[in-house]
Amino acid sequence: MLMSIEDKPVAAMPSVSDAPFESEAARWQALRSRDRAADGHFFYAVRTTGVYCKPSCAARPARAENVSFHATPEDARRHGFRACKRCRPDELEAESLPAQAVTAAVRMIDVAVAEERPAPDLDALARKAGFSPFHFHRMFRKALGVTPKAYERAARSRRMEQALGETATVTEAIHAAGYSSSSRFYETAGARLGMAPRARRAGGKGEAIGYAFGTSTLGLVLVAATARGICAILFGESEAALLADLSARFPLADLKPGPADFAGRVEDVIALVEQPRLGHALPLDVQGTAFQERVWQALREIPPGRTASYKEVATAIGDPTASRGVAQACAANPVAVAIPCHRVVRASGDLSGYRWGIPRKKALLEREGAR
Repeated sequence: MLMSIEDKPVAAMPSVSDAPFESEAARWQALRSRDRAADGHFFYAVRTTGVYCKPSCAARPARAENVSFHATPEDARRHGFRACKRCRPDELEAESLPAQAVTAAVRMIDVAVAEERPAPDLDALARKAGFSPFHFHRMFRKALGVTPKAYERAARSRRMEQALGETATVTEAIHAAGYSSSSRFYETAGARLGMAPRARRAGGKGEAIGYAFGTSTLGLVLVAATARGICAILFGESEAALLADLSARFPLADLKPGPADFAGRVEDVIALVEQPRLGHALPLDVQGTAFQERVWQALREIPPGRTASYKEVATAIGDPTASRGVAQACAANPVAVAIPCHRVVRASGDLSGYRWGIPRKKALLEREGAR
């Protein structure tokens, strides 16, 4: 999420007639995860830059007070904004037949989840789109980086998170999200939510996250951790900006300065920044989509001093066509250096975008002897 909202009310669950990403809460969630499924449903504009973007744009998150939502590019332009040159929101990929088919399938799944009923299976989605199941499966995965079934699981997970804040009991929320049984949900609840279901139901307020700042040769660093491990390593230019970033990532958690012994953890992180080639044994507590976690694991397997292209990482996770999805997973990485997304470069070897700036990426690679 891109905003600092400690007192923002929990949004009501959408009714059956609600369109995907219609609510403000759903839109902020889409921006936080750079959800490509939201592209075309709405656009967001940033007052300080004067541009408008797709929800999946890899640009640096903006402050909440500078962001406005727009239903169409025309509406954004009427308010004086121009198209982002990075994500090119005016290039309507949805005009192609494959993209239209995938968009229609996503809406079918989203509606089924909202109506608390089983989503169409692969055969039904492919038949509706006019493609063979095999071809449609590949097409869907290429467009979104996940399979239709994985997208449905993620949609039910989002629905579950919403329901946990609305229903009287966890069991009610599980069934409201469309899970056939409580056991089915609890099999993977920790991996999806990153905290106990009852804590999530309370808006995450029971999740305590300690943080502290450190200074490295690459600038100011914020380190944040739960009781399980480090959940954020962020570079920034000021403590205020870093705290805003942390609050955007964990808007309902109990954020407070770490205890006295937290300084040792910060020192370990600074040591990693200064000498990334030495590796680390830092305990991490990070959760993402199934696809993101596959990418992050592949990144951790790239040895110090080596680089890999986006396509090579995509191939390593068994999906050679998902280079764009790999790039988005790198941009969503919450723990700089510990998950070494800086080791991913263009196929030509040139440095591409880095969440914390190309100069830092270049410096990290130089310290590893990769440049």
